Amino acid sequence: MHQIASNFLEESEKKAADLGHRQTINFNIGKYNTAVKAGKQQFNDLAGARERAKNIKWRAIEHLDNHLEEFEQNFTRRGGKVIWAETAEQVQQEILAICRAKQCKSIVKSKSMATEEVHLNAFMESNGIECVETDLGEYIQQLDGEPPYHIVTPAMHKSKEDVARLFAEKLGTDPGLTPEQLTLVAREKLRHKYLEAEIGITGANFILADTGSVAVTENEGNARLTTAFPKTHIVLVGIEKVLPSIADLGLFWPLLATYGTGQQVTAYNSVFSGPRQEGEVDGPEEMYVILMDNGRTNILQDTTARESLYCIRCGSCLNACPVYKNIGGHTYAATYSGPIGSVITPHLKGMDSYMHLSFASSLCGNCTEVCPVRINLHELLLHNRQKAVEENYTSGGEKFAWFMWKQGSTSRKMMNMASGKMKNFLLRRFFTKSWGDNRELPVFAAKSFNQQWKERK
Repeated sequence: MHQIASNFLEESEKKAADLGHRQTINFNIGKYNTAVKAGKQQFNDLAGARERAKNIKWRAIEHLDNHLEEFEQNFTRRGGKVIWAETAEQVQQEILAICRAKQCKSIVKSKSMATEEVHLNAFMESNGIECVETDLGEYIQQLDGEPPYHIVTPAMHKSKEDVARLFAEKLGTDPGLTPEQLTLVAREKLRHKYLEAEIGITGANFILADTGSVAVTENEGNARLTTAFPKTHIVLVGIEKVLPSIADLGLFWPLLATYGTGQQVTAYNSVFSGPRQEGEVDGPEEMYVILMDNGRTNILQDTTARESLYCIRCGSCLNACPVYKNIGGHTYAATYSGPIGSVITPHLKGMDSYMHLSFASSLCGNCTEVCPVRINLHELLLHNRQKAVEENYTSGGEKFAWFMWKQGSTSRKMMNMASGKMKNFLLRRFFTKSWGDNRELPVFAAKSFNQQWKERK
């Protein structure tokens, strides 16, 4: 077993037994479920809206090369600069080169899973450049030295008491502060950072091919401050985030808001089409968009897995997944957790190291049910499992065990040869450890159903 998989199993067992963690997550996801139920009421035909969104993303991904070139052409026409990066290392070096050219010492960063993917904060700090998270959840996680726990709500696993203790330890505040007071503390600390920073970095929810624009949606206003005060704005975005037209936002922004947080639309929705133009009073003097591959073309070339590129990062599949709700986001040891992370991470980071994530699912299908763009996530998990077997990433012992199981399960004669006592012995001998300390193994009856049926006859 790969060491990463072994660590995953060990951490999963610990987290699943942590009742405090489970209580916090269930409380927060319960509030989310209530909000989403109300948010869905804005759609007269929710099923039709989801189907339209899936079709738009299908067309966008099937013609991805053309849309990306169209975006570049339209964005550069307004003075923006586009950089293509194949790997995380290229992303890091491109951003570092811009920082050095601007003699940058401080960066403010709006919430971006793409920057988490390339471990940008640690890289910048290793090169003597301060990189400050401005989203409240991300700021909390940065103070605690942890990566985001969730795609949308980075500090979901922390209670208000946890945050108060963290602020007291790191910022010297009163440990009894309320959530409102904690927010004011963070605001005071961060406002100065916007004025000091030479560069602002954001992600992008969507990039729009027909206008050459970047669409960013948020609830705190930190992305607008990140892009308004610094003289240079860098956008890091995965190549799959393209939409054909700005008109598509009328569908995708409400869908993302509803399935992400339960809102009808988020508080701040911005469209950036390049650096400050003549006659404009605010905005950056220079704007860069880095189009990142970092394994996405691996998914693109797999015609079955390609559907996962439709994802709009709403996080609804995480909130619906029974596995995620029990083991938490950090256990996955990957940027993207939950069902969507289990689907795409093996393609982004290597099937040999991360195939175990695709097996960490009950295949209940709830993730597919709640996906706003109707990605067949549970079927893609099965597809990954099949690829892992076909590409010989499973062990010889596992293959032999399944072979023997198949022989016994497909032969009534063989099943009846072993008594219930023997079956229970084999189960305890080979499955006790993998079954876990906190669950009881199933018990075979002394006689099989087939044997009992014959006796009754």
